[in-house]
Amino acid sequence: MNLDLSVIIVNYKEPGFLRQCLKGIRSANPRLTYEIIVIDNASNDGSVDMVREHFPDVQLLAQTVNRGFAVGVNLGLRASSGRYVLILNPDMAIFAGSLESLVAYLDAHSQVGMVAPKLLNPDGSVQMSCLLFPKLTTPILRRTPIGQLPFARRQLRAYLMVDWDHRAERPVEWVLGSCMLVRRSAVDHVGPMDERFFMYFEDVDWCRRFWEKHWRVVYLPSVQLVHYHQRMSAENPGLKGVFQKLTRIHIQSGFKYFQKYWRIPNPQLVA
Repeated sequence: MNLDLSVIIVNYKEPGFLRQCLKGIRSANPRLTYEIIVIDNASNDGSVDMVREHFPDVQLLAQTVNRGFAVGVNLGLRASSGRYVLILNPDMAIFAGSLESLVAYLDAHSQVGMVAPKLLNPDGSVQMSCLLFPKLTTPILRRTPIGQLPFARRQLRAYLMVDWDHRAERPVEWVLGSCMLVRRSAVDHVGPMDERFFMYFEDVDWCRRFWEKHWRVVYLPSVQLVHYHQRMSAENPGLKGVFQKLTRIHIQSGFKYFQKYWRIPNPQLVA
């Protein structure tokens, strides 16, 4: 059966958030035909047992090795059957009507391959979830104390689109992979996520490839979700953050991205 929507959730050691996310989708009771697919990346923390016990209707793909976010998403894509696919982090709060609104938007805009809602922090402030394509220095500035210097702050504000009010629907260069609704036919055209990225930059790369194939990526602030994400570098600023494993992965992924697109100009956005 061709469903309206496949929800793909890649989980790694977030049993509490995952449970609340699944309960939230169930409580929202979307007026769509849909399926939920959870890929657990070898959490070994009770997440798999929790899903099996409390959400037997969810399709669970339990991995024995953590091969990264992109691999998890692609496993979900191959197992899914929806016209549209929602890539969703487990630390996301779903509101009633939000999934229907995202699906309706793609139904009404055939040239849009990907749409993303406005993400809010738990305190109600706007999360910077739509961004410009990064420069070579961006991951270093974001993950090291250099980012505190005045010139770096200006560059990062532009990259994060901080000075845009986030109230208007608009095409954007890329959106966070924590919540993106993609059109199945666009995925078939563009291809799955690039599995060379273990974590970070797989969403930048995917959005870039959507634009290269002339599929629009749109930020839709009329739909809002709460994202309980907090950047690890924000928890450990300064020199301490430089030695974090996630910081190293972020910078390594950045170099893979720039190696892939070396001397290739950014794609042009179509209004």
